[in-house]
Amino acid sequence: MIVINLDVMMAKRKIGLTELAGKVGITLANLSILKNNKAKAVRLETLEAICQALDCQPGDILEYVPDEEVE
Repeated sequence: MIVINLDVMMAKRKIGLTELAGKVGITLANLSILKNNKAKAVRLETLEAICQALDCQPGDILEYVPDEEVE
């Protein structure tokens, strides 16, 4: 399973959901879906915008966790 650690990176960068949504150009609802690990897919364009806004790499946000380790 791919885990999206967007909340961790947002906390490190001290940026809120509303501010990030504005910088990335997506709705609060869609960003919240990503933040809460409910997304089934992420457009590369969106991932690029998030990485640019948070000054990070995709690997800082995305993590592979084998199914046995998921809680």
